[in-house]
Amino acid sequence: MRRKAVVGIVFLLLGLLLPATAQAAIPAHALVGYLHASFANGSGYTRIADVPEDWDIIDLAFAEPTSVTSGELRFSLCPAAECPNVESEAEFIAGIKAQREKGKKVVVSVGGQNGQVQLTTTAARDAFVSSASAIIDKYGLDGIDIDFEGHSLSLDAGDSDFKNPKTPVVVNLISALKTLKAKYGNDFVLTMAPETFFVQLGHQFYGPGPNGSADPRSGAYLPVIHALRDSLTVLHVQDYNSGPIMGLDGQYHTMGTADFHTAMTDMVLAGFPVAGDAANVFPALKPEQVAVGLPAAPSAGNGHTTPADVRASLDCLTKGSGCGSYEPHGTFPALRGLMTWSINWDKFNGWEFSKNFNSYFG
Repeated sequence: MRRKAVVGIVFLLLGLLLPATAQAAIPAHALVGYLHASFANGSGYTRIADVPEDWDIIDLAFAEPTSVTSGELRFSLCPAAECPNVESEAEFIAGIKAQREKGKKVVVSVGGQNGQVQLTTTAARDAFVSSASAIIDKYGLDGIDIDFEGHSLSLDAGDSDFKNPKTPVVVNLISALKTLKAKYGNDFVLTMAPETFFVQLGHQFYGPGPNGSADPRSGAYLPVIHALRDSLTVLHVQDYNSGPIMGLDGQYHTMGTADFHTAMTDMVLAGFPVAGDAANVFPALKPEQVAVGLPAAPSAGNGHTTPADVRASLDCLTKGSGCGSYEPHGTFPALRGLMTWSINWDKFNGWEFSKNFNSYFG
């Protein structure tokens, strides 16, 4: 047998043996979407096998804890009474495998609006790691998305340094995610979907503050993002369900506008002083680690933004053109892309969101 033929067979065998995810990288510009896997949410149930190829990262919503402080996660498909067209578990697992074979990343999202997760003890931390691993292994997933909302994360009094956090729920979450990353290796996908309250609000307030008068949740994601920045695949802050937030220009910006998305995204791409302290700056993330989080439809959440305004913000951030009142601190052509809540709502809305993404990035 000739050498070239032997080499070809060897590479063919390697390709068959290696998992699809080891070969497929996330595209330079990616579309991230949440799939309502465990509930319908008024938009209808979409089977994993029916998710269009437009989506590069699929976040299965949601794994939730057995209790707020247990750390033990549970994930199950939507009940048939709520989702009459729900697939069987075997079909669901096969659908995930098929998506991954097409090069898509499928991860389990933890938390959501109703899934409060407080890792107050090391026992809860260990239960989180163990149960998250079990879900990842059972369904053949690529990683995890952290969508902690509500009161999952807050900072204790006196915990004022995001680079050296002391609060147990923060320290234990960081430890748990580092453990998962070490267990699954470099291909492990780690995404986060904090609300602006937990990230950009940290520019003004961090935790309860020196006199204890601020909301202890203010900026509480910052130590987690910072500690995991070398392992973080994509941060997609929710630019919706948000109050007005002050940008780096000292002005308040309101959701649903191009300026809001430009200002909020620029903050994590440029870095910002925490609690107004110029000597304590949250360092910038890489553009390829950042996506803009948006509702897919008016019914999906407060802060829906028209396709025209989404494109205007993208033009401003990636090309430096067509900016509104907010001028970003640079041009970021490597911006990863867009995230949306959700794939189901995008389908409900005639796929407007994904079509806009595709027409913009090609």
